[in-house]
Amino acid sequence: MYLKNALRAATAMTFVATAAAQADTLTIATVNNGDMIRMQGYTDKFTEATGIDVEWVTLEENVLRQRVTTDITTKGGQFDIMTIGMYETPIWGANGWLVPLDGLSDEYDVGDILPAMSGGLSHDGTLYAAPFYGESSMIMYRTDLMEKAGMEMPDAPTWEFIREAAAAMTDRDADINGICLRGKAGWGEGGAFITAMSNSFGARWFDEDWKPQFDQPEWADTLNFYVGMMNESGPAGYATNGFNENLSLFQQGKCGMWIDATVAASFVTNPTDSTVADSVSFALAPDTGLGKRSNWLWAWALAIPAGTEQADSAKQFIEWATSKDYIELVAENEGWANVPPGARTSLYENPDYQAVPFAKMTLDSILSADPNNPTVKPVPYVGIQFAAIPEFAGIATQVSQEFSAVYAGQQTVEEALAKAQAFTAEEMEAAGY
Repeated sequence: MYLKNALRAATAMTFVATAAAQADTLTIATVNNGDMIRMQGYTDKFTEATGIDVEWVTLEENVLRQRVTTDITTKGGQFDIMTIGMYETPIWGANGWLVPLDGLSDEYDVGDILPAMSGGLSHDGTLYAAPFYGESSMIMYRTDLMEKAGMEMPDAPTWEFIREAAAAMTDRDADINGICLRGKAGWGEGGAFITAMSNSFGARWFDEDWKPQFDQPEWADTLNFYVGMMNESGPAGYATNGFNENLSLFQQGKCGMWIDATVAASFVTNPTDSTVADSVSFALAPDTGLGKRSNWLWAWALAIPAGTEQADSAKQFIEWATSKDYIELVAENEGWANVPPGARTSLYENPDYQAVPFAKMTLDSILSADPNNPTVKPVPYVGIQFAAIPEFAGIATQVSQEFSAVYAGQQTVEEALAKAQAFTAEEMEAAGY
């Protein structure tokens, strides 16, 4: 069955007849998230169909970002395909560091990619990375614990409701935390979460003149609320928890609520891995009534560094891994709930997928995220949980470390914001803003 589907995908994408004679080996750097690991289990079918071998370098999120950034900026040539996202793709594409993904086959159907995803992975109208999956963020919560607390989750709750519900669901004696959220340092880990949250509190990274805004009350409001809620109802050691750590806690039944990537929905509802699979429901990320919710927009996507000598083979792999046929392959073998979500319009038009309990909330969350207007007040940058400028990753990594030190009790909110303001202002001035 596996081979039949892989061969069908190969035929549909018009793989050349000589592919099987090739002795190429593609080296692919990827993140250690569940969907990417699942893909690795199917790639021997790609090799059987094409003769192209695949070697994986699977890394924790922060390490992946560091490795691929170093490799592409130094032209190291370690990888033929990189797993990157909406922050890196347009910047690296503009710099000429990525191979344009033009000339993809008609069967691949580039037009089927959700506009929010293709737009974020393009520069000047050219696609530079293909989304393996797309995501926003939303609330995943235990219906049994919410009912026990005597509360009912709205479809679109406020942060005040979430804090109240978290306190009501917390049971320290039973090792149940009312809420689990990212606190781990890293611009794409805890930094992404707190930035998206800050948008809903009216905060922003920079004003219209590129001046840092950490000295404004909205940032203090965000951090004080987050720290207060997590100290009341969060797990011990939340300062070092990222996506995977919180996923594990939730699956073990130790979280009443978790606000994180929509892609996690298939993991927390999978009875093979999750002890609470039968009592999970979903809601939009919270707001404070100011007109912006705290959800982000992201895609983990596959891109080809310009220095590879195997661009044609790399493009073949990307077509296979991000195709409609790959989605059907996973659905046929593991069920529709486990296919990579958030990338293709046709998936959300498929009645089989519409029956998946989290499909609609995922799409609603993706469609409600506006990277061109991410904040309450106007800003000069594009991006919801990041600002799409080259300097952001380095600055935000440092800022996130200061915030994590607050979560660990090593400094105050005021001290962290003062350091963030000074450091960011210095770096932006040095960069010529």
